[in-house]
Amino acid sequence: MITVSDKAKEKVEKLMHDAALTDAFRLRASVAGGGCSGLSYQLDFDDEVRPMDQEFEDKGVRVVVDMKSFLYLAGTELDFSDGLNGKGFYFNNPNASRTCGCGESFSV
Repeated sequence: MITVSDKAKEKVEKLMHDAALTDAFRLRASVAGGGCSGLSYQLDFDDEVRPMDQEFEDKGVRVVVDMKSFLYLAGTELDFSDGLNGKGFYFNNPNASRTCGCGESFSV
């Protein structure tokens, strides 16, 4: 499962509202090759659920993940920070053995 912090929930809801997205849209989390640690996180909104997608709901936020990415993201918490040390979404991923300084990429 992928969980969502309260701050991430608030930000996702605000982004969906600002973009006038309907309830048909979900937050799509995925992993792609690249970044300084080898793998990078990606977030987007998607109104399509594919046959092999895993779908989760936490705190009212619906998250979809393709099966390949789920292998890397199982047990991860999506959080959001708006502090002075960085602003944006970040992943608390228990599967990551190493992360880069910016938190946008990782390795297992």
